[in-house]
Amino acid sequence: MPHLGRRNLLKLAAGIAAWTALPSWAHKPSSGRGGARLRGAGAPHIPDGDRVLVADGNLAIGFDDQLHTRLFASNRAITGHDASEVLLGKDGDLTAFRFTGHRVESIRDPQHGKGSRHVVTGRSDTAVEKVVETTFFARHPGMAVLQVRYRNHGAQPLTVNGWRNVAHEMFDAPGGFWSFSGTTHADRRDWVRPVEKGFDQRNTLGMDAPDYGGGTPVANVWRRDVGLAVGHLEPVARLLDLPVRKTSGGATIAVESTHAATLAPGETLTTEHTFLCVHQGDHFAPLKRYRDFMVEQGLIAPVAPEAAFAPVWCAWGYGRDFTREQVLATLPKVRDLGFGWAVIDDGWQTNEGDWRLDPRKFPRGEDDMRALVRAIKGAGLRPRLWLAPLAADPGSDILHDHPEMLLLDRDGSVQKISWWNAFTQCPAYQPTVDYYVALVRKIIGDWGFDGIKFDGQHLNAVAPCYNPAHHHPRPEESCEKLADFWKAIHHAAHQANPDAVVELCPCGTAFAFHNLPATDQYPASDPTSSWQVRSKGKSMKALMGDRSSYAGDHVELSDGGKDFASSVGIGAVISTKFTWPKDTDHPSEPLPPGGLVLTPEKEALWRKWSELYRQHMLPHGEYLGSLYDIGFDRPEAHAIAKDDALYYAFYADRWDGPLELRGLAAGRYRVHDLFDDVELGKVDAQANTLHARFEHFLLLKATSIGKSA
Repeated sequence: MPHLGRRNLLKLAAGIAAWTALPSWAHKPSSGRGGARLRGAGAPHIPDGDRVLVADGNLAIGFDDQLHTRLFASNRAITGHDASEVLLGKDGDLTAFRFTGHRVESIRDPQHGKGSRHVVTGRSDTAVEKVVETTFFARHPGMAVLQVRYRNHGAQPLTVNGWRNVAHEMFDAPGGFWSFSGTTHADRRDWVRPVEKGFDQRNTLGMDAPDYGGGTPVANVWRRDVGLAVGHLEPVARLLDLPVRKTSGGATIAVESTHAATLAPGETLTTEHTFLCVHQGDHFAPLKRYRDFMVEQGLIAPVAPEAAFAPVWCAWGYGRDFTREQVLATLPKVRDLGFGWAVIDDGWQTNEGDWRLDPRKFPRGEDDMRALVRAIKGAGLRPRLWLAPLAADPGSDILHDHPEMLLLDRDGSVQKISWWNAFTQCPAYQPTVDYYVALVRKIIGDWGFDGIKFDGQHLNAVAPCYNPAHHHPRPEESCEKLADFWKAIHHAAHQANPDAVVELCPCGTAFAFHNLPATDQYPASDPTSSWQVRSKGKSMKALMGDRSSYAGDHVELSDGGKDFASSVGIGAVISTKFTWPKDTDHPSEPLPPGGLVLTPEKEALWRKWSELYRQHMLPHGEYLGSLYDIGFDRPEAHAIAKDDALYYAFYADRWDGPLELRGLAAGRYRVHDLFDDVELGKVDAQANTLHARFEHFLLLKATSIGKSA
């Protein structure tokens, strides 16, 4: 089939009158599968069934007479005409708007550069005017930015229940769909999942539970050949939903607001800036495109200090009832195994909220804490302290003395944090910010810690705050200013110590993107499986880039409690919470089978993985997330480029068959099995397949040995 031609699409995207240069489009096949295709270069007109076509070189959107739209990727329709931009009405949704006009504007945006804006207008039978602005930027091919305005031209007020943007049903295809959801679910489900029969996720960016909410505002569904991602592009967090659902004919995806409003005559409702993006491969590419766009808006990940890549040992293996003696006795073994951090976890404090030292563990108060920090540093390790800010326990002095710090719901009730049986404080109330900034300065500047681990699912997002003492202009200010709270914390830590490491672990939630630019390290955050370690890692490397630090969290949470391969192979920092020389007698949670004690067998394995990690330091490489599709490629594969080599990590319960080493440059490569330390042969870009047999994992290094003859 002939192609539409990138030149003509770029002319169209630039706002040039190139309509007559477009070839004709065929009707969608009667089978209902696959969508419309290009015919040969026949009579020049826009696709049959469309009134307007807006496009760049990768994505085309066709508007029909009702302003319903269909999407084209790789010169083929991937959806039918959907009611993609809708006003959700109290008495029924407004979905049909008679086409009234279209214009094209060339733009030069100060943040995103050159582009074209298409303005398509329509009017409903109820006198509501709809204006759809679709913007393409040359820097972001395949991505369309949409904002919609609805103006009530009627004589009566119009009550609406919200709006829906970029709503489409992708056609089904052999193999079905996979999905990524950047939103939080209280059951801590996988972010990356197959879209099977019955799949239906609301994917709210609001609160899924009193202490679970927020996330990255992107949802994605993809087939083997093409994918579609949607989301919002606002520089602050917004309370929207990104529903994904399996249908009989494919999969639906959208961005929705459920904020009710009443439009007086002459009043206009304007949606958030939303986007849709077509792509090939899995969710890595659209997440990276989202990140690149947001970087231009100032949301930039910090360059992680070198210390953020040192292996981590955490005292959580001893639980909340740890003793200083247990920690001190374990430090020599931690250092001997090559770990660089010692984390003092939950249990050092009297309660959540006051954050005073437990006198049973620190009878001399802060002098004992400073002495513990000196001992950790004396053992050749970096000390890090656990903290759960924005939590105030019943009975705490802070709750008694400053109840005005609390975040209150519409009815005046508190927001409960389940794990600690605590209440949420409002991050948008300045005295709350000042309180935690002072605490961080003490921990880093006075006590001498080199890092802080901020922990708790409640740290990802908060509910709207109605506390009258805070004088919020809107209740949603608490949600939108949580990122500012983290910026203040990050700034305070780095003022006290420029090399400090700020870790944010929102227990099991999908990380809120707007919080992450104030973070030096983000862990897998209580993974429930090795799959979560790897799929979260791929997601976070797309969102934060190669200069950031992602940690696999305690290896004891992985499959079998010893799967360091899932961290090392994807370029994650390794972490453990082993105890030594015995398990604790008073665990805070049930011990896993075999306990957490570092047995001689474990010690040999931990040492081997630590040496492999430190020898190759894959977190410093370039994660090549577009080479393999985590949903459809088998075995699961990841690749990292570092120095003159390519590293490959393959995962499967069992595998006996061919492995394709993608991404090789010109020349020959020697392939080495890192874990078993054996040579597997030589490959090049033309002959890049080798046969392998493995269980669970295979880590390979392909080293360049010169140009082919």
